[in-house]
Amino acid sequence: MSVAFARFPKGTDMRPAIKGMPDDLCPCPHWGYLFKGRLKMRTKHGDEIYEAGQAFYWAPGHVPEPLDDCEYVDFSPTTEFSEVIDHIKSQTG
Repeated sequence: MSVAFARFPKGTDMRPAIKGMPDDLCPCPHWGYLFKGRLKMRTKHGDEIYEAGQAFYWAPGHVPEPLDDCEYVDFSPTTEFSEVIDHIKSQTG
C-alpha cells in the first residue's frame, strides 16, 4: 500500500490529467480521510459529495472535483497508484 497526502485547491479539474485512463477515470481504489474542505467524486454511476471529517472508499472509476480547498490522506495499492501517478505526470509534462 502507498500513502499519499493530497491538497487540491477549489476548482481543480483533474479530468485532463486522468484522460486516457480506462473510461477517462482513475482505475485505482483509495481508502482515506478528508481533513479539510468538500469534494465531489464523479463516477460513471453518479456523483457523491464528501466533507471534512469523513472517511472514504473511492472505488476504481472516479475523478475528483474539489468544491472547496481540500486536504486528505489516502491509502492505495502501490502498483495501481504508481500507474496513475505516472500517467498524470505524462499528461502534465
